Amino acid sequence: MNASAPVFIDVDGTQIAVRQAPGSAPGIVWLGGYKSDMLGTKAEALSAWASREGRAYLRHDYSGHGESGGEFAKGTISKWLAESLAVFDRFSKGKQILVGSSMGAWIALRMVQELRKAGDDRIAGLVLLAPAPDFTVELIEPVLTKAQKRDLSKKGFFEEPSDYSAEPYIYTRALIEDGRANRVMTGPIDTHCPVHILQGLADPDVPSGHALKLAALLPADDVTLSLIPDGDHRLSRPEDLDMLKRAVGDLIQRVS
Repeated sequence: MNASAPVFIDVDGTQIAVRQAPGSAPGIVWLGGYKSDMLGTKAEALSAWASREGRAYLRHDYSGHGESGGEFAKGTISKWLAESLAVFDRFSKGKQILVGSSMGAWIALRMVQELRKAGDDRIAGLVLLAPAPDFTVELIEPVLTKAQKRDLSKKGFFEEPSDYSAEPYIYTRALIEDGRANRVMTGPIDTHCPVHILQGLADPDVPSGHALKLAALLPADDVTLSLIPDGDHRLSRPEDLDMLKRAVGDLIQRVS
């Protein structure tokens, strides 16, 4: 595990935990998934690789995640996006590769949109693992049960058992409504940079068809899609981590 203590910045009244390692550009920015933290297997493996390569590496925990403050149940895509943009603005210099896992891929795609609107063109490439952009609209809403719809209406949330944690996943009405406002898969997605998608074909959470749909919306000459026949959603096996490091290294070579 990374023994260095995080630094904290205030974003809209919430303390956001950040870890930064200095190094050369293009740097690497890690964006974790829903209910994941920045000390997870993939984030740590990439940290060790970046250190060996002398590459700058930046990561943070969204509010309600890991070492950051705030309540998980109060999180939305807009809130976590704003935190990610604040960290990026404060801590990154020069060209950057965004590496987004699951929901982090959605955050990465939204960051590109917002940064370009602000005239910041420093995103040099994207690596997206088991990408789950628009997951609230595309993957959750279509399969809501009557009981879940009732809970959303009456309680403002519903719970689901998690394969990755003893605690259930909580999905709030605010998260789902906000997800509709942050959709990226409604038409062609112009990232203005190369994109490499890694997707397991044995992923029980985000079907491979979702990654294929995303790839079809990206500029064809700039997207690479690597399908991993026995890969699951975590993509945390040694061979998956090797593929991740290769994908990031190859993208850095392309854009350097």
